Amino acid sequence: MTETTTTLTHQTFGEDPQVGVGLMADDARTAARTLAKANRGRKDAALLHIAERIEAQADAIIEANQKDLTRGEQDGTSSALLDRLKLDKTRITGLADALRELAALPDPVGTVVRGQTLANGLRMRQIRVPMGVVGAIYEARPNVTVDIAGIALKSGNAVLLRGGSAALESNKALVGIIRDALSDQKLPVDIVQSVDDYGREGANALMAARGKVDVLIPRGGHGLIQSVVQNAQVPVIETGEGNVHVFVDASAPEKMAVDVVVNAKTHRNSTCNTAETLILHKDAAAGPAVLAALAKAGVALHVDDRAAAMLPEGTEHSAATDEDWGTEYLDAQMAVKVVDSLDEAIEHIERWTTRHTEAIVTNDLANAEAFIASIDAAAVMVNASTRFTDGGQLGLGAEIGISTQKMHARGPMGLEELTTTKWIVQGDGHVRK
Repeated sequence: MTETTTTLTHQTFGEDPQVGVGLMADDARTAARTLAKANRGRKDAALLHIAERIEAQADAIIEANQKDLTRGEQDGTSSALLDRLKLDKTRITGLADALRELAALPDPVGTVVRGQTLANGLRMRQIRVPMGVVGAIYEARPNVTVDIAGIALKSGNAVLLRGGSAALESNKALVGIIRDALSDQKLPVDIVQSVDDYGREGANALMAARGKVDVLIPRGGHGLIQSVVQNAQVPVIETGEGNVHVFVDASAPEKMAVDVVVNAKTHRNSTCNTAETLILHKDAAAGPAVLAALAKAGVALHVDDRAAAMLPEGTEHSAATDEDWGTEYLDAQMAVKVVDSLDEAIEHIERWTTRHTEAIVTNDLANAEAFIASIDAAAVMVNASTRFTDGGQLGLGAEIGISTQKMHARGPMGLEELTTTKWIVQGDGHVRK
């Protein structure tokens, strides 16, 4: 591969992961303090320069990525994970464009959340400030390396990345390019560091780095996320898997239902905002057309008895089980259930939801409002594809992930979600009586 990086790619500190990651976190803290004083213009200039460097080094990135893809194919990695792993010219351009979009967004740091002058003359305000040092553990997603680095830079944070063995070469190339670009812009290169040289022990060290890492964000499959949530000593923002449902109401117009469901399932079926279960009202005239369109698109259907009766004659299918209702396929497969009412659809969703995204297709305003009020999820779609649960699509720029928890961050996590707040109180010699 053409040499694209310098010794700035990353550094490690000896063989002990706990010690090494701790020292890297210390360097990240120092870098974050410097970055916290950088104004918007300086941060935006760095984002634009990183975007330029990524596009200029596209061939080298693709060459590194091909090594990961080849290794993944040899190891029997699923097609869904290989799709997430793949970088081509179009996707690399998308990464650069996401950084440019971030540069165009307002800087959240210093924004006044609320403020007032109290009756005693004290002047108080609550402002947004960076988290500090953010850890991220993810797998087979080299795009996340760029997204998190960009969001962290704009929001004034430093990041420690564990991108996993599946994307090792891709991430090494990207982190090196980002660090070189930061150096070009006279910003601390340790704003972005990778702990991948420590392998899985690097991830364990991040999870144990309480007091050194301010927040940890896992992004990946069920096993990875639950491992981090259950084992981390560091505060965690949980990003969730997406067992996503689309309910086609009795009143749903046929064309709208077909368009929304097919897009939600097939636009890119390896993502967490892809629909995995279709729920049809028993009186939905659009039902047979939706099922026919899915079958024509090559989606393998796992159906209950009533859905089987709606299928075009000769359509291959299998009987749905409880396992299907609870599966995030991340593939061209979909479970299908027929219900008698909106309430039954909501009950099914409540039992199986991962609280990521849920959707209804309807021409009944009352049903739409009832669905919105009843569904407990980070995002609820009405007559729109679930694929819109995405930071870029919702105008937030790049995203770190989709949070399914109920703390300060829920749904697509952009710039504001990587900030916390600080109270500023100013007086004139005030003392409390």
